[in-house]
Amino acid sequence: MSIPNIITFFRILAVPVAMYMILTGDAGWAFWLFVAAGVSDGLDGAIARMFRARTVLGGYLDPIADKALIVGVYMALGYVGQIPLWLVMLVVFRDVMIVGGVMLLYTLKETLAMQPLYISKINTVVQIALAAAVLAPPGLGMPPLEAAGQPLVPLLVYACAATTIASGLGYAWRGGLLFNRHGGVS
Repeated sequence: MSIPNIITFFRILAVPVAMYMILTGDAGWAFWLFVAAGVSDGLDGAIARMFRARTVLGGYLDPIADKALIVGVYMALGYVGQIPLWLVMLVVFRDVMIVGGVMLLYTLKETLAMQPLYISKINTVVQIALAAAVLAPPGLGMPPLEAAGQPLVPLLVYACAATTIASGLGYAWRGGLLFNRHGGVS
């Protein structure tokens, strides 16, 4: 296994640890683990590019690690009441829909390039920003942003919902086009 894939594998292993930390009230430590996971995401990609160590496995593992981290952190934050449950359900539903669509297209022998939509990249940034905005205050020893009168978290909640919906619709449209190549629904 290549070094970038090992780094990605450790990012996957960090997911249940981050969830446990959030669920047990150690959001400060969860913040630093979340930061480390983000750094590792950039690091594995940089190493893969610099040393020409890109692999097919890495092409699949990296987005799985990213989605596992976001979904895991969102589920834990939703459970402890730090983000709305409806948003958690929206984020999880979108990712399940995408994975289900990929699996369906794979069964139809459709070749898929793991190429995210532009709106999906924006969505990922907003999702990370929201998780960081919720986890950063305890991680940095500050009061929650809402207590300081900051509207950042509520704004990010709605921005996350909007980009999640737009991204989900974009992937559904793209999947529909690919599905229609195979005759659609008979």
